Amino acid sequence: MAEKPLSVRIDGGVARLTLGRPEVHNALDAELIAALSEALNRVAGDDRVRVVLLTAEGENFCAGADLKWIGGSTETDRDRSRTDPAPLGRLLQALDRLPRPTVALVRGAIYGGGIGLAACCDLVLADKNAWFCFSEVRLGLIPAIISPYAVRAIGWRQARRYFLTAETFDAETAHRLGLVHEVTAPRDLERRGERLCAAVMRNGPAAMAAAKNLLAEVGCRPITDGLVDRMVERTATIRTTAEARQGIGAFLNKRPPPWAKS
Repeated sequence: MAEKPLSVRIDGGVARLTLGRPEVHNALDAELIAALSEALNRVAGDDRVRVVLLTAEGENFCAGADLKWIGGSTETDRDRSRTDPAPLGRLLQALDRLPRPTVALVRGAIYGGGIGLAACCDLVLADKNAWFCFSEVRLGLIPAIISPYAVRAIGWRQARRYFLTAETFDAETAHRLGLVHEVTAPRDLERRGERLCAAVMRNGPAAMAAAKNLLAEVGCRPITDGLVDRMVERTATIRTTAEARQGIGAFLNKRPPPWAKS
């Protein structure tokens, strides 16, 4: 049994968050959700952290919600049925809005809430042997809490299929759907993740936070005159920041910017 549901290690600007319940395939329960939420809140305020790497102990990334944990939330226990899902909803929102780039390394089984975690990350790398499933309807449930992020990742049309069939699909299919950015050989997953983290740390931290905020604003919205005007204003604003001046100056002078990591 793992001593802690989550381990947190900060090294060289990378905050590595490792799900630590391999004995239950890293299923999400109240303790793990609380630990993840606390860790995200901590790294969001830590200027040392440039990128967050989300991974898991054992063979499986995350099998979704722990059924023993949610088993008591029945129709006759309405208070608990309402309060139990709320922390997971807040966790996914915090991960989605985190002002740091996030990279998920997934392997093995990724079910339900595990897909939600992946869909909230900016970059997702998958072992070619990983498999995915929106399994909720098999249990008489629906993937409501993860749906905003999952539908955004794979699209409404594909969600209609996989939410309703609860069929499993492999990493290549997840890549084709847009849930996964890259599929790697098992031995290359960690190395590729490290390379992506290194690439991200060459970028301006404030600019990346602003870019994430930008994506949240423009994603899946009509391109109206108002939106265009707001994007012009945001461009003008960020060009005047110290970070932008440093980055442009470094490029013009053919030297690395002050935030770049070797």
